[in-house]
Amino acid sequence: MTDLKPLYDAVLEGNLPTAKSVTEQALAAGVDPQTLLTEAMIPAMDEVGRLFEANEYFVPELLISARAMKGALEIVSPLLKASGAQPAGKVVIGTVRGDLHDIGKNLVAAMLEGGGFEIVDLGVDVSPEKFVEAIETSGANIIAMSALLTTTMPSMKATIQQLEEAGIRDKVKVMIGGAPVTQRYADEIGADAFSDNASGAVRVARELSAV
Repeated sequence: MTDLKPLYDAVLEGNLPTAKSVTEQALAAGVDPQTLLTEAMIPAMDEVGRLFEANEYFVPELLISARAMKGALEIVSPLLKASGAQPAGKVVIGTVRGDLHDIGKNLVAAMLEGGGFEIVDLGVDVSPEKFVEAIETSGANIIAMSALLTTTMPSMKATIQQLEEAGIRDKVKVMIGGAPVTQRYADEIGADAFSDNASGAVRVARELSAV
């Protein structure tokens, strides 16, 4: 039985070289890639999220843990896909039209990936049409929109309207976030969920996928 704690610790501590090397060693020893994901990598990122919410970890720690997770995931992902393993869900994510801020969006994408979701990252300045096109082509079940400027928040509403016009609003859950975004605004525009931080976004996405 291969000890998975070194991988868990490497992700938790944000040690990228160790995360990659212990992943390779475990696979060479015959450990199932799904086991590495569900019993070491995802629990480690869940603990990172818990520490963040407890104010014991901050954004820099989140970023380096996410980077370590991503390094291990790059090794494991092709094997998971080849085995037909299903992700927790598929998320199309992007910063809305007119907004070029990406640090928060990148952090949420990394945390979601660490939580077992497949990510389609559209980048920044994403138009409503591009969000809709990505949903239609990827078959994603969640759309995650970010805005850091109050002036770009209306693009979130426009995207939801575009989903309705395309006839796919009922096939996808919409979650939003960003510094000026609130639960009240999410309710106003008809979004399904709101999160004010990256670790909370993982919990929200899991709840949406379970519906």
